[in-house]
Amino acid sequence: MQGAGGFGSFWSQGDSVSHTVGLLLLAMSVSSWVIILWKGWLLRRASLDIQRGVAAFWSAANVGEGRGRLVAIDRETVLLPLVDAALLQPAAGTLETQPALASQLTRRLRDALHAGLAQLQYGQVVLASTGSTAPFIGLFGTVWGIFHALGGLAEGNGMTIDKIAGPVGEALIFTAAGLAVAIPAVLAYNVFGKRVSACEAELEGFAHDLREMQLDAKR
Repeated sequence: MQGAGGFGSFWSQGDSVSHTVGLLLLAMSVSSWVIILWKGWLLRRASLDIQRGVAAFWSAANVGEGRGRLVAIDRETVLLPLVDAALLQPAAGTLETQPALASQLTRRLRDALHAGLAQLQYGQVVLASTGSTAPFIGLFGTVWGIFHALGGLAEGNGMTIDKIAGPVGEALIFTAAGLAVAIPAVLAYNVFGKRVSACEAELEGFAHDLREMQLDAKR
């Protein structure tokens, strides 16, 4: 209780800079945890849907039936755009109707693949930015808090080590807070990066197989 009261006293005596640092770390922490929980759920669902969807598509009797199965399975819509890109019939009179159909098909599949990966990677920048900047923001808050505390003590009489230790110790809370915000963000970023890479490998394999299927059908 004394520690909480000490921090409350430190916060009440802080200026606008220390308050801004504290609120910024709080906002970064809340944002990170929202993204961690949301992306953990999304990537788990997408991974399961990719595995089920690819197997269901290739076990269908024809492409139309396979696409119909994906409609019910692909909840994150990362497989369907690949199938639609492979089946797309270019409008007459466009560059896509010119020779090098294989290159045009590759381009459409690549664009669809990149769009799906961008959806799976959404929020990674926030986690990376939080993990890399939160410790320095916390350190800045500590330095500023110590400076503010020492400045206030210098105006008083009889500066002693006891009067310095309390404010300095309270200011170090900002450093701990910065680390507490950054560590979950960094760990989540690494874990999610590995999961996205696994999904990317599955999607690239599916896109390659679709390309080969379409090229064989046109020969």
